Amino acid sequence: VQLQASGGGLVQAGGSLTLSCRASRTIFSGDPMSWYRQTPGNSRILVARIRSGRDPEYADSTRGRFTIFRDNAKSTVTLRMNNLKPEDTAVYYCYTRISGYDYWGQGTQVTVSS
Repeated sequence: VQLQASGGGLVQAGGSLTLSCRASRTIFSGDPMSWYRQTPGNSRILVARIRSGRDPEYADSTRGRFTIFRDNAKSTVTLRMNNLKPEDTAVYYCYTRISGYDYWGQGTQVTVSS
């Protein structure tokens, strides 16, 4: 499975960006899909996750500002980011785990200027 992320960029604080991730094969509703982010010198941390039959999960720092949703027919997962803050600046990665294997997208840079 290959994950292709897109949609990063530079935005001013308070602005919005939408990240998209497309999988190379059909995403089944049971496959969890997530977005992580990473800043230099730090580990990747969970931003949002969506799993079948459960409410989406968000990091405390992004809850209320970010929305994750998926389109299984198009094999995509999208992260809508509103009211962006400089501390949201990071490389964002989409991720899924299927049959015990981890799959990561290539990462997309999000930079929020103050």
